[in-house]
Amino acid sequence: MDYKMKENMSYMQMSQPNYSYVLNLEKNFIYWDTVTPMNDHLPYCLVYCAIYVILVFSGKYYLSDKPKFDLRRWLTLWSLMLATFSILGFLRMGSEMFHTLSNYGFYYSVCVPNFLTRDPVAAFWTFSFTLSKVVELGDTAFIVLRKQPLIFLHWYHHITVLLYTWYSYGETSATGRWFTTMNLFVHSWMYSYYALKAMGFSLRKWIAITITTLQLLQMVVGCAIVFAAYYYMQINECNVTLSNIKFSMLMYFSYFILFARFFQQAYLSNKSKDKAKKAYANKTSSNDKVKIK
Repeated sequence: MDYKMKENMSYMQMSQPNYSYVLNLEKNFIYWDTVTPMNDHLPYCLVYCAIYVILVFSGKYYLSDKPKFDLRRWLTLWSLMLATFSILGFLRMGSEMFHTLSNYGFYYSVCVPNFLTRDPVAAFWTFSFTLSKVVELGDTAFIVLRKQPLIFLHWYHHITVLLYTWYSYGETSATGRWFTTMNLFVHSWMYSYYALKAMGFSLRKWIAITITTLQLLQMVVGCAIVFAAYYYMQINECNVTLSNIKFSMLMYFSYFILFARFFQQAYLSNKSKDKAKKAYANKTSSNDKVKIK
């Protein structure tokens, strides 16, 4: 599929968002200059993922009989860095999404990749977002070194997101507008929450529940966008390949199942309720203010 040919079609004549300020590195970014290098580098992502799995599970084994690391200050810095990146990225991509939806409608937001080919600001942040999925593999290091539970959802999510985003970027996939914007929005809240927890703030449980609910909603909307892209492919032109649709549907549906299972186990199961009850009892017993029935 020749995406540059599609770029010349009449529907690509679209205005850009009116950004109040544009940095030079955003203004001078050219998407097409990065496509070939990113495609050439895609096989190396498989190597990164293999090294990641080896280090994670060998590290867990090595540290099994050793004391855990605290790393609170480093975790705070790490989470603040990723929270700041996610917030800035969402402000840029959210502005582009709002502009497209309000001026051109839902179809264009799903099927026209002008955010990559005609908007250097959104293209720069999509490129940065793709690269950030390699950096985010570092999340797992804190879990392993602090000897916290490592669930399947965590490392499966990191690996598949990395591979899919890198692959989709090279395909100039139009659905990437939605996937990138949603992910940056959710990560803005998630990493901010992690940063505050690492700083020692006592946060209410409903905040964690809200963030997990946002993640579940992200998966539902992701599946809906994939269905919409497939529908538009049958009746009109849509800049998404059939293989991309298959991969993204498998990814989002599996995420939904895993996040729903996590939600049930973390917030709804009797075990989680008993754990919360005991934690609250331990917290209040020293003052003898409240008796837990």
